[in-house]
Amino acid sequence: MTDDAGLSRILKTHRVIAMIGLSAREDRPSNIVARYLMARGYTVIPVNPAANEILGQPCYPSLQDIPVKVDMVDVFRKADDVPPIADAAIAIGAKSLWLQLGIINPAAADKASAAGLDVVMDRCPKIEYVRLFGST
Repeated sequence: MTDDAGLSRILKTHRVIAMIGLSAREDRPSNIVARYLMARGYTVIPVNPAANEILGQPCYPSLQDIPVKVDMVDVFRKADDVPPIADAAIAIGAKSLWLQLGIINPAAADKASAAGLDVVMDRCPKIEYVRLFGST
């Protein structure tokens, strides 16, 4: 799903985001995107097995360990890592699978889409938010 109406709907309604590969380093794109989204009212749940806490939020080793309902799974990992992430997103009942800029995995996207998830590839929610709604 890459049309503006679909992107706008996802960004307006999928407010709890599990961010796979969120880095604790402030200079990393994942951290920059997470801070931006949090400043706009999104709940960002870090998923990184190497950390206990990122951006003041508890960090979980996997999607299955998150104790709350997740709307969107935002992926900052290599395209080859996406298939098991897509499977986990399906298993936890996420509404969307969002693959960041440069991340494209058609097979995983097709599987997630067939399971009813909205799928976005090769886009950044921060960039799309600014483009669709402005920077505020």
